[in-house]
Amino acid sequence: MVEAFEREHASLLAVQEVPREHTKSYGIVSTTPWNTSSERVQGIVEKPDPKDAPSTLAVVGRYILTPRIFDHILQTGTGAGGEIQLTDAIASLLQEQPVLTYRYKGTRFDCGSKLGYLQATVELGLKHPETSAAFTAFLQGRA
Repeated sequence: MVEAFEREHASLLAVQEVPREHTKSYGIVSTTPWNTSSERVQGIVEKPDPKDAPSTLAVVGRYILTPRIFDHILQTGTGAGGEIQLTDAIASLLQEQPVLTYRYKGTRFDCGSKLGYLQATVELGLKHPETSAAFTAFLQGRA
């Protein structure tokens, strides 16, 4: 993402395709072509109902944002859940400067859900050199 930011000098949102029924769990973007490696974000909506989602392109929690985002955060009132939503600030930023997508290709865990948190814990616990052997033994004992 850093290389893409250095090349484009624009805010970047990491995105991945998700099943339509999962759009209610993510910020979802609508885009238009930009270049061979990015799309320009035209709109962003927080956790839309699947029937209302503008696409299945989900923002997956990795961002590189220009400093102007802070001005937009300060101007943004409370949104969903009575909280200041980064999605709302990004939607405002779209009116001022390009925001681009970055197609994230790595493994991603949704730690905002109980199952995703547990999946991340197991995967990383099995990989970590300090915990791998003992955690593997623990899981085998539970199976």
